[in-house]
Amino acid sequence: MPNPKRRHSHARKNKRRAHDFLTPLSLAECPNCHEKKLPHNACPHCGFYKGREVIDTAAKTA
Repeated sequence: MPNPKRRHSHARKNKRRAHDFLTPLSLAECPNCHEKKLPHNACPHCGFYKGREVIDTAAKTA
């Protein structure tokens, strides 16, 4: 199996790795409590999704 004859420079290595970074999560604002939440998911703070309560947050905290 062939091996490289010379080492790759830092610039060449970093150019190759330019697309390996992580993308940040896209967050949406909850229309009920205005907290940040994942889109198409129930809000973990108030438990609302599409204008109605789907998670009983009062029972979860008690």
